[in-house]
Amino acid sequence: MRIKKAAVLGSGVMGSGIAAHLANVGIPTLLLDIVPKELTAEEQAKGWTLEHKQVRNRIVNQAVERLLKQKPAPLMSKANLALIEVGNFEDDFHRLAECDWIIEVVVERLDVKKSVFEKVDEVRKQGSIVSSNTSGISIEAMAEGRSEDFKKHFLGTHFFNPPRYLKLLEVIPTKHTDPAVVAFMKQFGENVLGKGVVLAKDTPNFIANRIGTYGLLVTVREMMKGGYSVGEVDSVTGPLIGRPKSATFRTLDVVGLDTFIHVANNVFEKVEGEEKEVFAVPSFMKTMVEKGWLGSKSGQGFFYKKGKDIFELNYETLEYEPTKKLKAPSVEMSKQAKGTANKLKALVYANDRAGQLLWNILSPTLLYSAELLGEIADDIVAIDRAMKWGFGWELGPFETWDAIGVKQSVEKMKAEGRQVPSWVEDMLASGHETFYKREHGRVSYYDRGQYKPVEENEKVIHIQRLKEQKGVIKKNSGASLIDLGDDVALLEFHSPNNAIGFDIVQMINYALEEVDRNYKGLVIGNQGKNFCVGANLAMILMEAQDDNYFEIEMVVRQFQQAMMNIKYSSKPVVVAPFAMTLGGGTEICLPASRIQAAAETYMGLVEVGVGLIPGGGGNKELYIKHLSGMPNGVEFDLQKVANKVFETIAMAKVSTSAAEARELNFLNAQDGISINSDHLIYDAKQAVLALYESGYKPPVRKKIPVVGETGYATLLLGAQGMYHSGYISEHDLKIAKKLAYVIAGGSVPYGTEVDEQYLLDLEREAFLSLVGEPKTQARMQHMLLKGKPLRN
Repeated sequence: MRIKKAAVLGSGVMGSGIAAHLANVGIPTLLLDIVPKELTAEEQAKGWTLEHKQVRNRIVNQAVERLLKQKPAPLMSKANLALIEVGNFEDDFHRLAECDWIIEVVVERLDVKKSVFEKVDEVRKQGSIVSSNTSGISIEAMAEGRSEDFKKHFLGTHFFNPPRYLKLLEVIPTKHTDPAVVAFMKQFGENVLGKGVVLAKDTPNFIANRIGTYGLLVTVREMMKGGYSVGEVDSVTGPLIGRPKSATFRTLDVVGLDTFIHVANNVFEKVEGEEKEVFAVPSFMKTMVEKGWLGSKSGQGFFYKKGKDIFELNYETLEYEPTKKLKAPSVEMSKQAKGTANKLKALVYANDRAGQLLWNILSPTLLYSAELLGEIADDIVAIDRAMKWGFGWELGPFETWDAIGVKQSVEKMKAEGRQVPSWVEDMLASGHETFYKREHGRVSYYDRGQYKPVEENEKVIHIQRLKEQKGVIKKNSGASLIDLGDDVALLEFHSPNNAIGFDIVQMINYALEEVDRNYKGLVIGNQGKNFCVGANLAMILMEAQDDNYFEIEMVVRQFQQAMMNIKYSSKPVVVAPFAMTLGGGTEICLPASRIQAAAETYMGLVEVGVGLIPGGGGNKELYIKHLSGMPNGVEFDLQKVANKVFETIAMAKVSTSAAEARELNFLNAQDGISINSDHLIYDAKQAVLALYESGYKPPVRKKIPVVGETGYATLLLGAQGMYHSGYISEHDLKIAKKLAYVIAGGSVPYGTEVDEQYLLDLEREAFLSLVGEPKTQARMQHMLLKGKPLRN
């Protein structure tokens, strides 16, 4: 089975988003939708008829135009749009015969879906996979009356919105689906689409939406019962308990209240008794929908923003009030606790308003998840993963239960008269007190009286588990060197925010020496929130305020030298950036033998935002990266290269994806991109081995042509124009002059070839002179205190 071409039927937000993600991973995709029934005023003015091609494809063309405007962007690069071909259900349906995978994303009505699949069955080629992206309609019912080959190749593939960013893909087979098709889609989903795939049963709302909707409605019910406000609930149901910043009601505003009620009703109509009561949407939410208060898409919902102020909805009066936060002793205690598990423990057993609210939300959700085991999924791992990947929970329901203590919580539940599923009681009675066990870096889960190993894709590497299994070669406060297996070492950063300080520089040098002696190569990577947000700004500011420039000069020089050591290492060094890779984080990537970036890598040399220029060789390396992209033996304009580099750094351009990082020349053609971030360390390790096996030799030191004095004047023209027009401040112009001087290569004639150390010296001098500027120090202080740049 191979998927070389796909088709998406339906070009709404989900359909066009799925098509965009298929294009992101390089799959040519046909996007189809219905033919409009009437002309717009604009079309009539042009003299078009309903038979005009532009009119017939209008709905899908508008969807494609929206892809370029949507935020966050569904496309990783605008260039990916070339892989999406548009058409309509009447003129182009026959072209489904060209496709290996056909995804239906039409309106959520069984009759409409069945009628679409009847037509698909007539034109599809034998063996092509057909799937529905429904969020809860029966997959089995959709396949009724279809051919045998269709049924064998039909299943549910439920993407979460937005498809580019949300990791979860629920795969829902029917009793007719060929097991080989299910296995293929799981592997394809993980390895090609970059998803976290869980196998779900064909039940209302599958796994994540079933439990997630239940949890949200329980939260609303507890808010009303306990007299809490919308803002109070959100202040304790977000990061405090390992949930996204959007917590409860901001999440509903983002999803859209109409969409949420539709999903809730889907379960409400199919269940009985107590469960049905929970899925009954409170009347005030229905009133909000009637008023059009749907959330972000309508400009107001549970929250309403007026200027810079945010107001919360009073659900009793339906009027907006200033946002409140829940204050309680347990909230303060949990903030002091380390790790989500300890924070949860501090909260759920507390006898105050926060503790009572969280216990009354969590305990029914945990019990509900346990009751549904076997009905919605075969094991607890699928349920936990679905909630983590689909709803952004840090811990799934059963991991949460382990965190708060299964035995202690069950005793409390029973004392309150709550019904605990018999299998949980049996587990405790047999002496097992956790759903998961972790021994020597291996994790197993409880399943019908025994513990089974958690199965994972072979490309998933957990650094923490690796350390438990193999130990650490050497570590300090900033980084650890670990044996990655197959004679490859891994340098992991673990300083606060992975910021680069002297400790990390020391470990880089040690790692390179150790690898030179005993390993085939080195991966520099980690599994923190971000790869690296740059240098330790607080340390630089503190030394500058103490006039300790000798110390700063020494640190910058050593950082530059460490980057040169990476570049000229005798063994291959592959850096594996992901998420925020800013300033010094980018400087670590640029000199490496290869970069293996996660698809979601936000890369940029952003030092001008704190009144500086890159100081670790970033200017030089980005310039060289641009030069190395020029074809051999072909004359090119050196000034244009210098202009491009200057513009990228002076404007602090940050890529919004790894694909865009390639367009900005932070990555070149040889660098790799990992669509699945869980496979990043594995892919980087394979890149090291491939380089080693091909007889890796470090680059030969070469002199670099620069634009010199005349080029410097050209670089400054644009900056001076912006200053005189009032776009940039006097201090911005000062920074631009320093940056231009470094990129131009100083006071030398145009075309002079200089060595790398000369450029590093220029860079270091410019960096140090800017550090001493009071306005730069003000910018650094503002960034440290407020987390955003100061324009002074």
